[in-house]
Amino acid sequence: MTEQLRLMAVHAHPDDESSKGAATMAKYVSEGVDVLVATCTGGERGSILNPKLQGDPYIEEHIHEVRKKEMDEAREILGVKQEWLGFVDSGLPEGDPLPPLPEGCFALQDVDEAAGRLVKLIREFKPQVITTYDENGGYPHPDHIMTHKITMVAFEAAGDPEKYPEAGEPWTPQKLYYNQGFNKPRTLALHQALLDRGMESPYGEWLERWKQFEQRERTLTTYVPCDEFFEIRDKALIAHATQIDPDGGWFRVPMDIQREVWPTEEYELAKSRVDTSLPEDDLFAGVRNN
Repeated sequence: MTEQLRLMAVHAHPDDESSKGAATMAKYVSEGVDVLVATCTGGERGSILNPKLQGDPYIEEHIHEVRKKEMDEAREILGVKQEWLGFVDSGLPEGDPLPPLPEGCFALQDVDEAAGRLVKLIREFKPQVITTYDENGGYPHPDHIMTHKITMVAFEAAGDPEKYPEAGEPWTPQKLYYNQGFNKPRTLALHQALLDRGMESPYGEWLERWKQFEQRERTLTTYVPCDEFFEIRDKALIAHATQIDPDGGWFRVPMDIQREVWPTEEYELAKSRVDTSLPEDDLFAGVRNN
């Protein structure tokens, strides 16, 4: 390579980078790729999901600072750079009917205006490849859907000198991917592998609820081999202690089974300005040596 490879992963909250594509990022870091996580919100309205930390008054009062510290630790584990876009967590509305989103939150921002912050970061970092969520947000959290929207706008606008002229010199990223790590083929394969070995599977409920979140069957175009980095992925995820129970379902599939049955992380190629052939095993396919 005559030019440094750069990967930007755009995520909604701190912890999303460690649960979606983390092993891929750690792999590329190990190969000398410059990797930047863009975190849209501070995760201020995220529930404390780790039962061991629920009810802690300090955490409840200082959740923003706690989650920032967790992100710092995860960033160091993964070896990536990280920037905050500075939007306010929208929370996940629950109930029937759903309550209105809180005033000023990320999901209520003007999409084109909010995308300007990401355009600036793209022009500064100059990634050839960007990853984010699909139009459903991976699952329908308002911040995930908004992350998709601003990333789509920014991917198209970053290279246009007439768009966001205040955001720096234009830069045209070459490829855009959707994270599809929580895909049905992977889930079914791991579920069946556990049952075949007489073990309990944590995926039964996921498979039952699949239709609730899945609008259509996604097209998996890219399978990145990264099983050597699964432990780093898990360590980074555990660093988000308020969000992840180390004894929870995330970690119930033994590492040797994961490596044997499904040693990759998956992506859906959404946009490409370079020639590539599918399926791919590299997010930089068509970019290297171009």
